Amino acid sequence: MAVIVPAAPTIGEIARRLGVAVHRVEYVIRTRNLRPAARAGNIRVFSETDVAYVASEVRRIDADRERTAL
Repeated sequence: MAVIVPAAPTIGEIARRLGVAVHRVEYVIRTRNLRPAARAGNIRVFSETDVAYVASEVRRIDADRERTAL
């Protein structure tokens, strides 16, 4: 029987899923003090809850930017 191990997304994977630049994901992680769920060597991996939080923060930042541009 095969064991299914859930993939833990890296910063690059989170950016790809959200369709945003890596530096935007890094900004949210750094400014909101998100800690990785684990590390694989030097690679930080995050939980799906963290991915959802980053997505909501990116949307909020975009909405704020649109409001102030008007």
